[in-house]
Amino acid sequence: MVAAAVAGCGSTTFFAGRQLPPSGLTTRVLIAIQNPSALTKGALQIVDAFYDTRYKYNNTRVTYSISGYSGALPVSIQNMPEEQLGAVYGSGDGSFTLVNYAKESSTGAVKGLTGTSSSIFITRNQTYIIAAQQAAHVLTMVNQSTGAVVSLGLPGIYRVSVDPGGTTALAFVQNSNYVYYPRQLTAAQTIAFSGGSSTWPKAAVDCEPQNGPLWCLFQAQSPDATDATGNKYGAPLTFDRPVKAVFPADGGTAYVLNCGPECGGSVASVSLLPVAPMIFLTGQQSGTLPVTGTITTIPVPGGASNALVTGSTMYVAGQQLLPDGLFTGNLTVLNLANNTAGSPVSISDGAPGAVSRLILADDNTLWIGMTKCNNGERFNTGEQYGCLTMYNTSTNSVTLLEPYLGDATGIANVEGYHKVYVAQGGQVYIFSTTDGSSINNQYVTVTGTAWDVAFMDATTDSNNTVY
Repeated sequence: MVAAAVAGCGSTTFFAGRQLPPSGLTTRVLIAIQNPSALTKGALQIVDAFYDTRYKYNNTRVTYSISGYSGALPVSIQNMPEEQLGAVYGSGDGSFTLVNYAKESSTGAVKGLTGTSSSIFITRNQTYIIAAQQAAHVLTMVNQSTGAVVSLGLPGIYRVSVDPGGTTALAFVQNSNYVYYPRQLTAAQTIAFSGGSSTWPKAAVDCEPQNGPLWCLFQAQSPDATDATGNKYGAPLTFDRPVKAVFPADGGTAYVLNCGPECGGSVASVSLLPVAPMIFLTGQQSGTLPVTGTITTIPVPGGASNALVTGSTMYVAGQQLLPDGLFTGNLTVLNLANNTAGSPVSISDGAPGAVSRLILADDNTLWIGMTKCNNGERFNTGEQYGCLTMYNTSTNSVTLLEPYLGDATGIANVEGYHKVYVAQGGQVYIFSTTDGSSINNQYVTVTGTAWDVAFMDATTDSNNTVY
């Protein structure tokens, strides 16, 4: 037994054959920190989530961070532990930096992006980076395998959603009732559309480059009730201030979240769009948009600005407009087997239409983080309030975590350890998933402003609060 134990000490991998990182830690939480010092605007610090310390368990002078990172004001970590990769967006300089979890280092910012992005993702196969660049009014797609960059014009674009397989992207315009999707063209289409906008399909918003287009951006609901190929269809699609889409594991349906009253519209709901016609890779599409008949839409009175799908269940978070003009937070559970919505349950208030954070964790809990919860109904009426909610998916019970600690901008599920790390009010906190109680965070607090957190050693990419 002693011989076996000694032999195991030299192992360079841990679970799933993953490489043991330089730190030697196997339970790591990554923290995106803004302005950690007077000399730098951003840093990525690693803490040991087993011992809840920012230093080596037996040496307080040894700390860990991502080497080579130089982005400014990091705001999000797209966590891809299956690929041993993280993608960090810096709002201060528009950088999108890939982080190698195995080496705990950065290779620098992705090339091909210019300016800032209001929403950005990388596909799991790391081929495409897709960004909504609101200031430039373009949807930008970077093909890392070829170095090609295409920017499709879309005034007012501010969000983009990408399916798990990295084959479909949906773009959303602020204060609009339309949804858009890019598609790569065949050689025959390039020739047919090369005569300028008059030769484009009626649903095309932009095709680039215009003298020989390789990509077009299409509107899912064509202005003249035709699909992307010019064919007439029956019932037009109806969206109400759509803000994003979420996808099931199989990626076959895009569940479009209609923000409704939160975003100046009429009715909050979820619309079901088939993904097959919107696949952007050449020759892989099937069918046209929209499909024949009425597109299924599920009303969500409690509000719909963010959601999480697991199996046949969707958890939808949103804000409901009250008669006094203020908003209050709600969570609605949708049964995707029969497309029905349950009754909304009250959760933390938040900014209408803002990007919230949702993540599933141990002990059958769903954690929901909001921003600007001090502007909602609870604050106005003098009730206790906070920006973080723990929802038990088995008992449908809600625990509002109080008191107010500031905006909840990131949540990481430390799988198997019955705790979550939360970036809240610019600092790092730890909470128990068994009862929502606070765990001592003395040794994981940071200098600067903590904005996002990610569990680097999670089992799947679903352990991610950035959508």
